Amino acid sequence: MQGKRILLIVGGGISAYKIPQLVRLIRGAGAAVTPVLTTAGAQFTTPMTLSVLAGEPVHDTLWDRNSEAEIGHIQLSRQADLVVVAPATADLMAKMAQGAAGDLAATLLLATDKRVLIAPAMNVRMWDHPATRRNLATLQGDGILTVGPDSGDMACGEYGLGRMAEPEAILAAIRLALADGPLKGRHVIVTSGPTHEPIDPVRYIANRSSGAQGAAVAAALRDLGARVSFVTGPALVPPPQGVDVVAVETAQQMRDAVEAALPADAAVMAAAVADWRVLNGSERKLKKDGSGRPPALEMAENPDILSWISQAPQRPRLVVGFAAETDDVTANATAKRARKGCDWIVANDVSPGTGIMGGSENAVTLITAEGAEDWPRMAKGAVAARLAARIAETIG
Repeated sequence: MQGKRILLIVGGGISAYKIPQLVRLIRGAGAAVTPVLTTAGAQFTTPMTLSVLAGEPVHDTLWDRNSEAEIGHIQLSRQADLVVVAPATADLMAKMAQGAAGDLAATLLLATDKRVLIAPAMNVRMWDHPATRRNLATLQGDGILTVGPDSGDMACGEYGLGRMAEPEAILAAIRLALADGPLKGRHVIVTSGPTHEPIDPVRYIANRSSGAQGAAVAAALRDLGARVSFVTGPALVPPPQGVDVVAVETAQQMRDAVEAALPADAAVMAAAVADWRVLNGSERKLKKDGSGRPPALEMAENPDILSWISQAPQRPRLVVGFAAETDDVTANATAKRARKGCDWIVANDVSPGTGIMGGSENAVTLITAEGAEDWPRMAKGAVAARLAARIAETIG
């Protein structure tokens, strides 16, 4: 971090009281800090405190006559090596997702051409709100890096996800963002989303996968420096930016796309691939004939992409499968790993009561040759970051 410059935008949340410590840690690591204090942030920490610790003046208004004579907000946004937003409140995340530019912080974020790292912090209900989840997905798709939030007691007296990551964790994320990344020069294939197997022009066989976990994994691997080939079915979430996107519909198309993307250093098969396809599909919409009998559909088994790539001549060094189970999760996933021949299985319980299939959080068990490792329930982005870090340790 020696000689690097961090543009630090301080949002308005109680966790802003930790920001002076973050400034000290950043400077202690050898980087310079340019503080930007929002109006709300100034309710929790002071310009004087940040200025003294940073050794630089604090910027807190878009209407500074002297700096804006030279278009200061453009200069600030371009001179930094990394932009950090901490705490990133629900309001700030919403402004970023919508591209608003009504104050200095929002304008800097819209004008910057540098990487941006946010440390979300808010009440657990605000974090769980669909609007925040949509904004987070948009930001991650735009290439915004995230650290946290953590789970724990909150100033409001509630407990859950929403606490800002500790300054030491934010510093670690800053170091990682400024580095080339442990996966630089590595190529990883990620499959994601459902597949659609057509019955006729308007009907198909599919499942409830949103593609959110696969997209998050692709983004996390990208953030660690990997070149990512992202093969996605018709997902509900957009693919992340900065990856090579191959859009497919059917299982056969997905298998062909994966083969075309080889060779690779690792493959993460997160897609929920349909097991079966219709052999006698119709080119016209099937209609009721008044007999009361449904059409007879002839089914055939789809290609097993995970099993195939695990045995392929160009097999990646690391093959990771996913197992969505509704009962005996660990036992079924362990058996699947042995049957498919992959290295790891990421298993989760997708029973209706869990809210995981199509939801914003996940609780997984990582199955490896060493055994089963239960991870706590967390945001899908956090699961992806943890999995990507493990992949980097293995092939980096």
